[in-house]
Amino acid sequence: MTGRRRTPGHFGLLIFMFVWLMVLVPLSVAAAPYAAMVMDARNGKVLHAQNADTRLHPASLTKMMTLYVVFEAVQNGEITMDTLVTVSRKAASEEPSKLGLRPGQKIKLRYLVRAAAVKSANDAATAMAEAIEGSEAAFARRMNRTAQAMGMTRTTFKNAHGLTESGHLSTARDMTILGRHVIYDYPQYYNLFSRKTADAGVRQVSHTNSRLLNSYKGADGIKTGYTRAAGFNLVASAERGKERVIATVFGGRSTASRNARVEELLDLGFKKSPAWANNRAPKAPPYLGKGAGAVVVAKTSDPVPGTRAKSIRVASAAVTRSLRPQARPGSVVTPGMVAPIVASVGKDIERELQEIAMVSDTAPSPIPDAAPDPVPEAMVVSAVAPTASIKPVQRPVGVAAAAATLTFKDTPTPARKAEVVTRLSTSGGRHWGINVGRYPSEYAAQKILLQTALAETASLDGASRKVVRGKTGFDANFMGMTRDSAELACRRLQARQITCFMVGPG
Repeated sequence: MTGRRRTPGHFGLLIFMFVWLMVLVPLSVAAAPYAAMVMDARNGKVLHAQNADTRLHPASLTKMMTLYVVFEAVQNGEITMDTLVTVSRKAASEEPSKLGLRPGQKIKLRYLVRAAAVKSANDAATAMAEAIEGSEAAFARRMNRTAQAMGMTRTTFKNAHGLTESGHLSTARDMTILGRHVIYDYPQYYNLFSRKTADAGVRQVSHTNSRLLNSYKGADGIKTGYTRAAGFNLVASAERGKERVIATVFGGRSTASRNARVEELLDLGFKKSPAWANNRAPKAPPYLGKGAGAVVVAKTSDPVPGTRAKSIRVASAAVTRSLRPQARPGSVVTPGMVAPIVASVGKDIERELQEIAMVSDTAPSPIPDAAPDPVPEAMVVSAVAPTASIKPVQRPVGVAAAAATLTFKDTPTPARKAEVVTRLSTSGGRHWGINVGRYPSEYAAQKILLQTALAETASLDGASRKVVRGKTGFDANFMGMTRDSAELACRRLQARQITCFMVGPG
């Protein structure tokens, strides 16, 4: 019996099927591993975790740390949002997604920040890194120091943009920790991550994850990421009432499936998190940029079971050189001197801030309404540990001795009725005040008022601190001032580049 004769068409079909098998099998084998984490942002409690400590490619989630370091550099006076950054050939040649910068082009830092946060532009990320640290490699080392100080123990950054590079790895846990720090440590910039569009100087850019922002109630960020090696990644945050949840996904198969999974995880988070919980903001890492002190070795424990403890290099927070000109003798206290003053009365301030937080229950809770520019409306001064405490000035011995020898005649005092004394009003004929910024939470506004009061005791003495809640935030005001004293206070604060405007009667 003879077999069936195979026609050329049969052979063509077999070859076609073989080729497709060769293509599909490697793709399934090489699919990016899945990992996820859900956290209650208010207190850092983990609500769900799957492969959360597996080191994977973070892709553009990296830019959360890039932007965090940029915000830190701006706050500490290394650079300003209006600094013109010269784009290098390396930055301009980065692979997409990109803004389309040209070598030698000059562009303000604020536009690079928007491009990185909204469009996830790789050329913008590299340009910022080079502007702050001189080279992307040096910037990546600073990213790693900051990550270790945050407790991101299984993360290693090799670049500022997140394109695949050997050893450039992170975990779902570490990226969730980073997302929480972005929310709490720099609330004045957080609205960037929820902008659907933004002016990036050279053109208007659109958000990489506008679908989730539009479809999920309360979603206001944070960052997407995609490479072939990483798959579709996302760190998302959403707020409903007083609840805030962060969900992280690594290794999604597509934008749609990743978003669907993140929505499920956010729903899970809101279901598991209590309606009320104390806000416990994460401890901000020490300043590790230019001007930071000598590097010391500190011990840390890797939270992953079965791994060994290791040593990490952490720069001390002591500042060895001033980033601002020193004040002339007899001049007023400058913003750069606030930190030691805050530390010298730290117990009282810390107690008052704790009371504020307990009453308001509002640790920084970002408001998604877009601010006009990613520039803090008032200078925020970090309370780093001072290198030396400020001691009170001792009175001359002669004065003290003379005071001790003074005697007073016993003069009868007329009898007076008992009086009940309450806190004296500072308003009286004082119907003016000043505003030193609008902030996303009452806690943040109260903190700025305390720091500003310490920095400008001369013109703010007697003024009362008042936080006024508005539609888009909390106004930090000093009230109970005359028009002249309010005008003087504003002039002195504005001279030190602290935003201030007068508030009239009514």
